[in-house]
Amino acid sequence: MVEHKESGYGWVGIDKESDFLKTRKSELQMNSGIHGLDICDPDELERAAKLFYRDGFVCVKEVLTADQLSFLRSGCDRVIKEMLDLDPARTGNRGSHRYSFGGASKTGGQLHHPEWAMLVDIPIVSEIVSAIFGSADYIVRSGGGDFCLPGAIDYQPLHSDMSDRQVISGRQGKEFVFGSFSDPEGRMNYRDLPCPYICCNFLATDFTRLNGPTRQIAGTQRSQQPMPSLEQEPAWMKLSTVCPVPAGSVLIRDVRAWHGGTPNLSEEVRAIPNVEYFAPWFREPMPISMPYDVYQTLSAEGKLRCRYIVGQPGEALQTGYRKYLGGTPPGSQSRPVDMSSSELMA
Repeated sequence: MVEHKESGYGWVGIDKESDFLKTRKSELQMNSGIHGLDICDPDELERAAKLFYRDGFVCVKEVLTADQLSFLRSGCDRVIKEMLDLDPARTGNRGSHRYSFGGASKTGGQLHHPEWAMLVDIPIVSEIVSAIFGSADYIVRSGGGDFCLPGAIDYQPLHSDMSDRQVISGRQGKEFVFGSFSDPEGRMNYRDLPCPYICCNFLATDFTRLNGPTRQIAGTQRSQQPMPSLEQEPAWMKLSTVCPVPAGSVLIRDVRAWHGGTPNLSEEVRAIPNVEYFAPWFREPMPISMPYDVYQTLSAEGKLRCRYIVGQPGEALQTGYRKYLGGTPPGSQSRPVDMSSSELMA
C-alpha cells in the first residue's frame, strides 16, 4: 500500500531538534511496541474474538481494499484540512496537535461523509463484531475517530471511553448526563457487564513506533483498579503501543480497556477514523448523525444497524464544526511535558 503523508500540518511552535525530543525519539524507536503483538488475518473470526476477550482489543489486517483505503484517506485529508484551517495554532481538542474527529463535529460524528459511512459496511468487520457480540443485531452508535499531527509530543492520560452514569454541572447551572448504566442497588458497575460497546478504528496510515500509535493496556477492560495518572504510569505502559500494524487494518476495542494517545514524532499525520457499536442489549442516547441520503447508500444490514441515528427524508442535519472544535473533555487532554529531561524511562 502507498505510504500516506501530509506535509506542512505539524510542528507548529515546537522545536523538533531539541535534545529532549531527540532523546524521546530514540527511546521510542528502541522500546515502543507490544512484544509479540497478535495480528489476525481477515478469516480468523474465532481467533479474533478470543483475543478481543483476552486483551480488550484485537488487530485484524487487510480489512480494507486498496481502493477503500484510498477513498478513506481522501475523506480524512479533507476533514483534517477543514479542522486545521480553524486551528492555525494547533491547539487541538485533545491536547496540542491532537484531535477528535467526532468531538469537533456538530453532529458528534462524521457519518455525514460517505468515507465514514463506507466503514459501516465492511463485511469482514461486520462478521468479527457479530462474533464478538454473539449476534448480528448490534447497532451503530456513531462514527468519528481521531488524528494526531507531527508535533503531538505529549502523552494522553490513560482513560476509558465509557463510564457509569455521571451528572456533571455545567455553566449557568445546566446539567450534563454522561453514561447510562447505573445499578440502583450498587452491586454492579459497567465493568461487570459483558462487553457493551465496541469501537472499530480503521488505520488510514501504518502504526509505527514514532507516529503516535494508540497504547492499549491488555486485560484492563474488566479492571476495577484506578487508572494511573501520567505521573504514576510505569514506563512499560507508556510503551505498550499497538505497533507495527499496516494501514488498511482495523483495531477493534472494548472501550472500557485502558488506552491513550502517544507522541507523534514522525513527519506524517496519523489518522484512525472509527465506527462505534452498541451490543444488541445496550443503549445510550444517540444523536442523529447520518443524513437520509447517505443512509440510502448502505446495504440492508448497514441500514438496519444505523436505524437509530439516521435523519428523516428531506431533513437537513446541522453539520460543520463546533466552536473551538468542541473543546477538550476533562481527562482526555495530553499534558505538556518537562522538556528539560526525559520522563519516559523514569
